[in-house]
Amino acid sequence: MVVPIYDDNPFSPPVKPVVTWGLIAVNLAILLYEMGASQLALDRIIDSFSLTPAAFIGDIGARGWVPAFLTIITYQFFHADLTHVVGNMIFLWVFGDDVERVLGRGRYLAFYLLCGVIGGLVFVANDPHSTIELIGASGAVAGVVVGYVMLRPCAKITVLLGIIPLRISAYWVVGLFVISQLWNLGASSKSEVAYWCHFGGMLGGALLFPLLKPRGVRLFQCLQPVPDTVVQIGPQRAGPAARLNDLR
Repeated sequence: MVVPIYDDNPFSPPVKPVVTWGLIAVNLAILLYEMGASQLALDRIIDSFSLTPAAFIGDIGARGWVPAFLTIITYQFFHADLTHVVGNMIFLWVFGDDVERVLGRGRYLAFYLLCGVIGGLVFVANDPHSTIELIGASGAVAGVVVGYVMLRPCAKITVLLGIIPLRISAYWVVGLFVISQLWNLGASSKSEVAYWCHFGGMLGGALLFPLLKPRGVRLFQCLQPVPDTVVQIGPQRAGPAARLNDLR
């Protein structure tokens, strides 16, 4: 398994990715709360906040006190265990900051949540009468990963292959991630992993990132000649010192 741990930062000076840090903090805090709850309380939490296709389309009533239509958002912040949340947050830590810096904080948060929404909708559409509960940030994170590779396909990523550190281009890391998700779709009915949600999140990222990115940012820049580009990051316009260094 390939696990990303670090990428090169093309921004000078760097802009603090507070939304990415906040999302990581919220997901970890909720997981800690889950771990401290009794089994009965935990079951009620998952019933309330998870996305259940049958409840979402109205086949059955809401599983908890949260209205079923809101669970398309709330499911994204709950995880099954520490391994589940850490796996998602590592990918968000490595890939989320650059996407946030380019989109700006407000659009990045909307992008993240909408990718999770699309992932949830694809999960529901795959089996709308299912009573299987969906939780996890995987759909949203998958969208962020796809947005990153559209932005910086040639960026060098430090990854762990088992215990061996390697530096490879982002398109290899993300390509392997995408291929593994598509490959596992065929076995999704036999797995507890919601690969259809992952696929929906990737689809959401591919559709939404070109729509939300600033006009001055070009996609797949390392694969074509690109002049120096100044982009607006958040509410302030970046000066010459804050240019993207070809995003490579």
